[in-house]
Amino acid sequence: MARLSEAVAAVTLRSLRGRTATIGVGLGALYLIWGSTYLAVMVAIRTMPPLLMSSVRFLVAGAVLYVWARRRETGASAAPDGRQWLAAGTTGFALLLVGSGGIAWAEQRLDSGVAALLGASIPLWIALLDRAVFGSRLGRGAMLGLGIGLAGVFVLVGPASHGVNIVGASAVLVSSVGWAAGSLHARSSVLPRAPLLTAGMQMLVGGALLGVAGIAAGEVRQVRPEAFSPWSLAAFGYLVIGGSLVAYPVYQWLLRNAPTRVVTTHAYVNPAVAVLLGWAVLAEPLTHSTLIAAGAIVVSVLLIVGSRTVPSRGRVIPFPGVRRAGEPTVDVAA
Repeated sequence: MARLSEAVAAVTLRSLRGRTATIGVGLGALYLIWGSTYLAVMVAIRTMPPLLMSSVRFLVAGAVLYVWARRRETGASAAPDGRQWLAAGTTGFALLLVGSGGIAWAEQRLDSGVAALLGASIPLWIALLDRAVFGSRLGRGAMLGLGIGLAGVFVLVGPASHGVNIVGASAVLVSSVGWAAGSLHARSSVLPRAPLLTAGMQMLVGGALLGVAGIAAGEVRQVRPEAFSPWSLAAFGYLVIGGSLVAYPVYQWLLRNAPTRVVTTHAYVNPAVAVLLGWAVLAEPLTHSTLIAAGAIVVSVLLIVGSRTVPSRGRVIPFPGVRRAGEPTVDVAA
């Protein structure tokens, strides 16, 4: 019996070490890839309309992931039902239409580094939504972090912001709220077991919604393939392959296999990568207010991520497709 216990303990320890290493690799991929997508979006939309570019990006990547996952998986996970499509569609709306689409649209008016810094406010909105919707109580560190983070956002877009476009900045803040809501929804919604299938479904719905938004915004008139530059095409390819086919499924896997506060650390690493790339490649300026805001936002996110929240025992209001209490947990296969 003792030997059996030792064997089980050894196998468990190896499994935990393997999972920890996988989480570390996944986080590293998010840090580098999503930090560079702000630059890629900026280059792509120089000759492509932002919403339709994003639509094609996610439709292509979503179709690849969906077909691959359906051929690879067997059983219930290979045939998503209506409830799973609703959950995936809701998440795709929040993450891709509001989140990614909003940032691409805003980068017509903002430097990529400024957009990334405003996007670093995602953990602030996650903490607030977690409190408002799911009833989690915020600790003192999280409350302090919220205050510092909001002050940093004010420095970035306030009267001393040296001409930061308010419309673009507001669009990024709205997109950050959408990304936060989508992340919380994806964490607890009824989705297929396969992360690639889940990501493909979300991209297909989100890409379709982005296409509708682009058509409604009159972007069809801006589509001139003969004007697409080689750099814009290269950036678009990077967004499809790196930003969507690689990073997005990794993000979905991390949401189900690592604490949300750990996964959202990408929100304060990505801006550092984006600001440095914007400065080095696109010669975007680094103003004093940008640096002060960056410091405030990073400190706020560190405080929020490092602070524990306590789930409320009272009634919470779920998003559409979110599991209610008593329903079985859906684990995602690694």
